[in-house]
Amino acid sequence: MSDNIQKVAEQVKNLPLDESASVPVADAQAQEQPQGDRENEGSDDEDAENEGGENGAAEGEKKKKKKKKSKKKSKKSKTQSDPPRIPIETFFPNKIYPIGEEVEYLDDNRYRTTDEEKRHLDRLNNNAWNDWRKAAEVHRTVRQHARKVIKPGMTMIDVAETIENAVRALTGSDGLEGGMGFPTGVSLNHCAAHYTPNAGDKTVLSYEDVMKVDIGVHINGRIVDSAFTMTFDNKYDNLVNAVKDATNTGVREAGIDVRLTDIGEAVQETMESYEVELDGKTYPVKCIRNLNGHNIGHYEIHGGKTVPIVKNGDETKMEEGETFAIETFGSTGRGYVISSGECSHYAKNVDAPKVPLKLQRDRQLLAAIDKNFSTLPWCKRYLDRTGEEKYLLALRHLVEYGIVQDYPPLVDTTGCYTAQFEHTILLRPNCKEIVSRGDDY
Repeated sequence: MSDNIQKVAEQVKNLPLDESASVPVADAQAQEQPQGDRENEGSDDEDAENEGGENGAAEGEKKKKKKKKSKKKSKKSKTQSDPPRIPIETFFPNKIYPIGEEVEYLDDNRYRTTDEEKRHLDRLNNNAWNDWRKAAEVHRTVRQHARKVIKPGMTMIDVAETIENAVRALTGSDGLEGGMGFPTGVSLNHCAAHYTPNAGDKTVLSYEDVMKVDIGVHINGRIVDSAFTMTFDNKYDNLVNAVKDATNTGVREAGIDVRLTDIGEAVQETMESYEVELDGKTYPVKCIRNLNGHNIGHYEIHGGKTVPIVKNGDETKMEEGETFAIETFGSTGRGYVISSGECSHYAKNVDAPKVPLKLQRDRQLLAAIDKNFSTLPWCKRYLDRTGEEKYLLALRHLVEYGIVQDYPPLVDTTGCYTAQFEHTILLRPNCKEIVSRGDDY
């Protein structure tokens, strides 16, 4: 043992000064281990510790990055499907929908913008305004899709159902809580309004057609009524521009205490300043004088007041809280429409008489109308969707009794062309809101 101790002492003595300072105290057996091995062992241990520390830190960083990535993914905004089928409320989890274009009142009504009482009245109606805004957001999404996919060669049933299927999906309803506010109007050329195809209609959209696309969307009976004109040949541009300009004039002029005849006069002046050249012949653009805008009631598309598009002497004024559809129609024909063609549009009258119906089929049809539409307009295709069959005779009876009103297609002179644009405006207590305004019109 003493020989071993002496041997170790001599080894230590022979080591350089800086290395001797690092020799650990150990038992004789450990001291006998070659020094190079001891140094390698120490460096291996340190490398293992460093490697473990670096790996641990790297793994920790990876976990943090993964967590951040997954968090970011969960916040990623959703996009609408094509065709639109995701309910619009999915994109607005707080159920607050975009406000339309707000315009301050002028002149004697300028005070309304800052008046605290008027602002309070506006807030009291937030739920109603929000319903219209939701309907308007659906309308904008659907019409954007319609403009993209509707092409010549489609049947008119396909055109209408492309729009209607999207509206029903986006509102998440097909009845009195939401859905179609009225049948989709797809009137062509000299037909200005109230045409939607009935079942079996084989009419095909052509490149030369001028199509008025009139879409109604409702949420809880609050209807957004807005229309535009689609053409595929740019020779109709002046006709389309005339009507769009005239509608914007009507929207600009409308407001609380404004007389209806004054709006009509301004619209007429704008519309009739245009002319259009078609196939080498120039036509003045005329207002269709017996078609009008209108106010909108709850579950009632025509609320009683009409907004003329020509000067007509009507001194009736718009009032606070009313909702109006400002729509204008231009024509290369005579500027006057009559009823003609197979009827598709119907609506139960708001003040329908209580007639004792003797026939069971008449009572059944009326019950189906009350359940599915109430006083909202509908068409025969919508009755078909509810499962109603063999209803034509009963429907004729309800019209004859004055319970249901029929709305046949409205046509100008055969061979002429007509165009339409329309917006829904809210006359809120403190400002005017063009709720249906979009980037397109």
